[in-house]
Amino acid sequence: MQLSARSTRWSITVVAVAMSVFHLYVAFVGPPDAYVMRGLHIAFALALTFLVLPGWNGRAERPGLVDLTLLVIAVAAALYPTWNLGYIVSRMYYVDDPTLWDFVFGIALVLLIMEATRRATGWALPATAAVFLLYGLTWGNQSVGIMLDQLYLTTEGIFGIPLYVSATYVMLFILFGAFVERSGAGQLFMDFALALAGHTSGGPAKVAIITSSLFGTVSGSAVANVMTTGTFTIPLMRRSGYRPAFAGAVEAVASTGGQLMPPIMGAAAFVMAEFLGTSYLTVAAFALLPALLYYVAVFMAVHFEARRVGLVGLPRADLPRLKEVLVERGHLFLPLVVIIGVLLIGYSAAYAAICGIASVVPTTWLRAGTRRTFTPTVIIEALEAGARNTIVVALACACAGIVIGTITLTGLGLSFTNIVLALSQNMLLPALVLTMAAGIVLGMGLPTTPAYIVQVALLVPALVRLGVQVEAAHLFVLYFAVLSAITPPVAMAVYAANAISRAGLMESSWAAIKLGLTGYIIPFMFVFGPSLLMIGEWHQIVLTAITATIGVTCLAAALHQHFFFGPARFWERALLLAAALVLIKPGLWTDALGAALVALTIASQILVRPALVAAPPVERNAVE
Repeated sequence: MQLSARSTRWSITVVAVAMSVFHLYVAFVGPPDAYVMRGLHIAFALALTFLVLPGWNGRAERPGLVDLTLLVIAVAAALYPTWNLGYIVSRMYYVDDPTLWDFVFGIALVLLIMEATRRATGWALPATAAVFLLYGLTWGNQSVGIMLDQLYLTTEGIFGIPLYVSATYVMLFILFGAFVERSGAGQLFMDFALALAGHTSGGPAKVAIITSSLFGTVSGSAVANVMTTGTFTIPLMRRSGYRPAFAGAVEAVASTGGQLMPPIMGAAAFVMAEFLGTSYLTVAAFALLPALLYYVAVFMAVHFEARRVGLVGLPRADLPRLKEVLVERGHLFLPLVVIIGVLLIGYSAAYAAICGIASVVPTTWLRAGTRRTFTPTVIIEALEAGARNTIVVALACACAGIVIGTITLTGLGLSFTNIVLALSQNMLLPALVLTMAAGIVLGMGLPTTPAYIVQVALLVPALVRLGVQVEAAHLFVLYFAVLSAITPPVAMAVYAANAISRAGLMESSWAAIKLGLTGYIIPFMFVFGPSLLMIGEWHQIVLTAITATIGVTCLAAALHQHFFFGPARFWERALLLAAALVLIKPGLWTDALGAALVALTIASQILVRPALVAAPPVERNAVE
């Protein structure tokens, strides 16, 4: 038995739209009980998964009898606590033995969440959950009943904080992104970037950086950013003379930074706000300066590379004019302005997302060119896309809940903290390096959000024990979970870019590492200098931001063999690298030394370097 293609299509649309409408309704009237809200959220996600990704290979949207059976069981198991809410909230967990139906539905939900996650994200996350379950039942000395109590009958497991964040914040911001994308803002971002930087040296690559950072604020997914903006920017860079590998690397690195760039960032930022017990706006403020440094470094690396090989910008006559872009489509920035404004006033992230969604359609009415963008069909498509795009996050958060519940129950987090402290011999720098390596390895196999969640349970306590500020510790592990998208051998953003650029994987990976190297250093910067997180006195924050900006610029120049005044010779690159390293560490003496090294490099380039013949410009249509 198999549903027809038409029946499947209608079923998916109905379930997806119902999921989006439910979350919008809850956002307006207020959330119900935790079990009800989170149970319905994961029930919708599971239903969509077994409809959209049926069968063992999870490809065609044609569910068979087995898929439909699993769908019914999964929904029933997810809603069982809702149907028995009085019993669930009145029982004494860890004291009252679970009933037979508790066992049946609990075990079913754990297994079906793992299977659905496998279909949506691959084997890594469910395999990780299975390992932790096995640990809890064996070395952790926990019974099946106690494990089930923790994971299913409390809000410390599947229905824990990660799923709460997915159900309340992430779903709404993903919906916002779906509406913004259909408003025509993607074309606005592209035209805005072209008008702003298209005519400069290496303009197409700078366009890719600006576009990807803007798109990343409403997407939060590195691969999605690459596949959306890269289809335009990568061919444009290749036509301008960039090597295919470098063009793909620029797009991959710029798109990856979208998960770190306020105002919206990625789903993990909302989870971080809950873990820290603070507002999302505060988390965005912590992340702002490091994210700007990341993009300054990438932007300057592209600039120096373009100057080194003699790439010129696009002809101004072929580019849109900034004034015309802003007049014709600039109003489509307003939903982002609304979200930022509502957050600054002091309202919650969920309320800001609702205001942003509510502003998208009226915003398109402000100009004739966008007035007819949203038809009823387009609105339904946006509601459906928002729900579909939430599947991966919801399942990842539920599966991560299994891991976190097991870690909490068995005390594994404390044991792991002691292991990290022992390996690092209670020294901060080795502990940071160990944490960095673990974060990259976890991020290679897991989506960003569960990778971050697992690190919070296993690694962050050790960093805090060693004196790292808790905010810096959380952002440190988040950075390396994100940067795993450009780190070989499992560099998903680079893979996605390579599908467009057709470059060699190792060449693209090496180019991405060079471009994104500053991203690997920035977390160490804000651990040793929390003023980069806007923590401390304003004068210190401003000074740190200035010196760090100079430092990342020097690092980009050293890696790409060019400075503002011409090609950098070996000793000039050595001076720039040394300047970058000392400017990274906050402090009066290091800042003074860094400034002296930069001044020495400038003097070498202007006063004593021999005359060099400038490299001839590369033709814009040259493709290597």
